[in-house]
Amino acid sequence: MKFKILMIAIIGFLSACTSDYPVVSVDEFSLPTGGYVRTVTPFPVGNSTFNVKISDLAGSKWEFVAEAVTPNFGDNFSSYEWVVRFVDATAANGSNSVADKAFKTYQASSFTKDTKTGYPRATLGSTGRELATAVGLANDKMAAGDRFEVRATMVLKDGKKFTAANTSPNITGGAFYSSPFFYRVNVVQ
Repeated sequence: MKFKILMIAIIGFLSACTSDYPVVSVDEFSLPTGGYVRTVTPFPVGNSTFNVKISDLAGSKWEFVAEAVTPNFGDNFSSYEWVVRFVDATAANGSNSVADKAFKTYQASSFTKDTKTGYPRATLGSTGRELATAVGLANDKMAAGDRFEVRATMVLKDGKKFTAANTSPNITGGAFYSSPFFYRVNVVQ
């Protein structure tokens, strides 16, 4: 009998306990979401992955297969915008360097849903000549060892923009996500 009374007292005590903290449910469907453009191939992307030949700017190109990833299989994806700059790493004081110039914009309509992943994919890139023209440089202003730097912005249909500056290092440098939002294109002979 004492055991039953003790159990009833414990249950009564526990049921009388209250918390000062309100229970708040999280509506995960209304949380803000973003996106990224994964570099599918080549993988991984590093500082020596892409090159253009100064001796054949029109014929040499850099390109990669990109996949637009959003929580709804890319349906929020609007465009992938690029700016390019030229870094003169060979002349004194980098005298031929050129600041950011608008380069290319890939609309979501130029991407096609991949049958395996369900996300939109496209092959992106350019020739060396397109890069040089975008920054307004003649061949004699470039040398092997210089580079073009292409920085990207993913734009969603709701106007949100994602770049390397507002994206986690897990996305930009992680092995799975492979979404640097930055592509270095080296000038070689």
